Amino acid sequence: MYAHDIRKQMVARSERRGVRAQGGCSGALAKWMIGVPIKFAGGGEIYGEGEPVDFVYEVAHGAVRTVKVLSDGRRQIGGFYFAGDIFGLEDGDSHSFSAEAIVDSTVRIVRRRSLIRLAGHDRELAQRLLIVTSQEVTRVHHHALMLIKTAQERVASFLVEMSERISIGALIELPMSRQDIADYLGITIETVSRTFTSLETQSAISLPNARAVIVRDLAALRL
Repeated sequence: MYAHDIRKQMVARSERRGVRAQGGCSGALAKWMIGVPIKFAGGGEIYGEGEPVDFVYEVAHGAVRTVKVLSDGRRQIGGFYFAGDIFGLEDGDSHSFSAEAIVDSTVRIVRRRSLIRLAGHDRELAQRLLIVTSQEVTRVHHHALMLIKTAQERVASFLVEMSERISIGALIELPMSRQDIADYLGITIETVSRTFTSLETQSAISLPNARAVIVRDLAALRL
C-alpha cells in the first residue's frame, strides 16, 4: 500500500472518531481546531512527488523539507517548514516536490476540499489562507533570487532567513544538516562549511556546535 493511501486511511479513521487538532500552536489549522495530527519519524516521507494534492499540511512540531531528485541524481530542496507553517498548498493537481520530516515531527493534515469548504464559510480563515499562500509565493521568489548570488551571499541570506523564522534571540538552532543547506542553496557541503567558518572569522556569527549558530552581526549578513 502506498504512503498516500495509508495517509488517507489514517485521516478517514481519525475523522470518524472525531479527532480534531489540539490547541497550543499558532498555526492556522490549530487555531481553527481542524486537521488530524500524524507523527512522522525523521526522514519519513509525508507525501511524494507526483502524488495527488488531496491534503493540506501544517507543522505542529518538528521540521519538514520539500525535496526533488533531479534527472542527474542531484537532490534539490525547495523549502523548509517549521512549527506553525502550512505546506502542500499547490495550484496543480499533483505535488511538484516530495515532503519529508527532517526530525521526528507531528504534522496536522486536513483534506484540501474540506479546508476550501470551511474557508468558503469563514472569511477570517479564507483571509488567513490567502496570507499563507502569498507568503509562500514570496518565499519561493526570494529563494530563486538567492540562487543567483555568490556562495557566501547564499549562505548569509540563508542565515538571515533562519534568523527571521526560527531564532530565539541571536541563537539559531538548525534542525537540518549541512547537506540539506547545501541542497537548498545549490552549492556543495564543503562550500557551506567553508563559508560558515569564514563568516565566523569575520565575527558575523559564532558556531557553538554543528547545529547552532549565534548571529553576532545581522547587518553584515544582510550585505
